[in-house]
Parts: sequence; structure tokens; C-alpha cells
Amino acid sequence: MEIRQITAGERTDTMFPLQAYAFGSSPWGDAERETYARRMVYYRTVTSLIAEEDGQTLAGVAAFPMRQNVRGVVHDMAGVASVSTHPSARRRGFVRQLMVRLMGQMREQGCAVSALYPFRPSFYGRLGYVGVPRVRTATFAPEGLSHLLRADLPGEVERFRLSEGFDEFNALTLRLLRERHGFSVYDETRTAEFRESPPLWVAIARVDGEVVGAVTYRIDQYGGDLVADDLLTTGPLGRALLLQFLARHVDQVTQIVLTIGSDEIPELWDTDLAVRTEGRVQFPGKCGPMVRLLSIDALNGLHAGAERDVSVEVVDDELLAGRYRISADAGTLTVEETKDEPQATLTCPGISALAYGVLDPVEVMTRGFGQVETPAVEALSALFPKKMPYLFADF
Repeated sequence: MEIRQITAGERTDTMFPLQAYAFGSSPWGDAERETYARRMVYYRTVTSLIAEEDGQTLAGVAAFPMRQNVRGVVHDMAGVASVSTHPSARRRGFVRQLMVRLMGQMREQGCAVSALYPFRPSFYGRLGYVGVPRVRTATFAPEGLSHLLRADLPGEVERFRLSEGFDEFNALTLRLLRERHGFSVYDETRTAEFRESPPLWVAIARVDGEVVGAVTYRIDQYGGDLVADDLLTTGPLGRALLLQFLARHVDQVTQIVLTIGSDEIPELWDTDLAVRTEGRVQFPGKCGPMVRLLSIDALNGLHAGAERDVSVEVVDDELLAGRYRISADAGTLTVEETKDEPQATLTCPGISALAYGVLDPVEVMTRGFGQVETPAVEALSALFPKKMPYLFADF
């Protein structure tokens, strides 16, 4: 078996058959293959690896160059996708070998963190990844927001085709990248594909000319559903303006299906709002995202909860293994190598869960991600307070 990196132009003949069989309806036709080939212009910056045996492509993985906010610091991120294997080659370890090679290569290229949507979380858990919250959907009838139709809010909302409002929408995502924990965006090459495809509306909320919110959406039919993507706002006013805009569809659609982060509480949007908030995770099609650190240096500069210090040892991971002292000064984390005896022994999922704020030290232990001495529980809790990330980009 040979692993080699391929160009975007080679993906159609090598990775497309694997991806189409794994993730699409099959057998596929020439139209699907041609559509895939046309899209490869947006994949020029993607790192794609394949495993070959006797000239046949048996497995492939890829990493999109992205950026992600982790506790206030924007890191280069490897967004892993296109993971697929020929049916006859499954359970032979090809994807594991490809992933190990890919993670090391992306770290060498400057990526400090990585994220993916798994086909089986336990598989990626053994590669150092840990789960983070999946986005929720809020489903409600627009009349549930009727009070907003009477509200006199400062600001306005304009509706555009996404192709027309894309620059303002994209600028908002770049602002939220700097401000929101867990938020991630593609590089410019990959982002360009979303200007034209898929065809969507975008509602953009402004106050005094400043964009404070945006949401992309489509309407499936008269009397049907308004299906909206992520509710992106800079604060409560942007959210109220967008919800007011959605409420104005009361005589057009039966219900609104809106994508929200885990920190949104739709039942508090209105006194009489009947809403179903759902975060569905199922295998293999709707798994929650997973993340991991690719470099321990990713901890430097993160926002800390309090000034503490603790010695930890990271084990069972080629990229992170070692002993480190983690401390905070003026609310900022620093990490350095040490020879001190560790007060906590953590796996990669353990230290990644603390860095991303999804588990506290006790939960790290109960999940089997490490052992933490009693004094270190308080120190790690203070350094890494829980803080749920919002992984915006879907890849």
C-alpha cells in the first residue's frame, strides 16, 4: 500500500468514486461526476491524500485549510473531510494510516487544531478527537413571534439573493471568527463556492449601517416551511431584528425551521412561543462534530478563567506527548515543557476537551481521558472553565 498526495485535478478520478459510493446515491451517472469535476476549482488549496494498492485507489482523506477561534485566539485549523474507503478495503486500517499522516502533515503546515464530522465517533476518539456540541434546530410557527411585529426596533433588515449579499454575509462571519469561541471559516478559495451555490436568500440586519446579523434561508413552498441556516448575530438586537423579519412570513409559511447554537434558548424568545428545540445525533448521518489539538502550542494565549498553574503529562499521542506546565498570567494561558512530576495525566481527548471547554476535569476522568489529582482539579477548572464552542462551518 502506498500513500501519496494528489492535486485537486486528480480527485475526480481517484477520490470521487469512493466519496460518491460512501455518501451519495449510487450508482452515479456522468452528470454527478461532471458536477464534482467542476467544483474542484474550489479545492486547489485542499490537502488530499489517497492510499493505493496495485494502482487502485482504496481510501482517501482530505483537510481543508480553515481558521478557528479557540477561547479568543484564532488558529489555523485542518478541517478533515472526504474520508472514504472502497468497500473491499474497509477494516484494513487504511483510513487510520491516512489520518495519522494527514494530521502530522497539517501540523507541519502550521495548523494548531483540527475538526471533523465523524462517521463513527469512537474511531476518531482513538485518533485523539473529542466531541463538541452539534447545532440545534428550533421549529416553531411564525405567529409565535407576533409580539415582534409590534416592536419598534432600531435598525432594518434587507433581503438579497445570497450571491448579491455574499460580501456582507462573509464579512460578518469573519467578524464572528474573531469574537465567538469555536467559530470556524474556510479559506478564500473554498469560501468562493458558496457565493453562487446553493441558491439561497440571505436576510441581513443592520443598525446605523453596521451589520449585526444575517441568516440564509429558503422557502420550500407556499404554506410549507421556511428553512433557515445558522442564526448569526453580534448580540440580542441583531437576533431580534432577524426574528422580526421571519415573523413577517406568518401568512406565507406554516412553520420556521431555524439552525441555532447550543447557547440559544428559543423558549425565552416570546411568552407564548410554542417551539421544539432539537439536537439530534444519530449514526452514521448526523454525528456531532469532533475536535482536537494538533500542537500543544495551541494553548498559548488562550483566555484563562483564573491565575493558576499546574503540571500535566499528555500521553498516547505522537503530536502532543510530553510534560508541560500550564499557567495563567493576567487572564492569558502559557504552556512550557517541564520535568516536574505531573499533577494530571491526560490523553489528547482529555487536554482537547479542556481547551475547548466541553468537559471539566472530573468529567475528563469519568470519560476515561485521564487522571487528575485532587488539587489539580481546582487548578484545571480555573484555567479552563467550561465554555461551549459553536462550530459554524459544516465540511
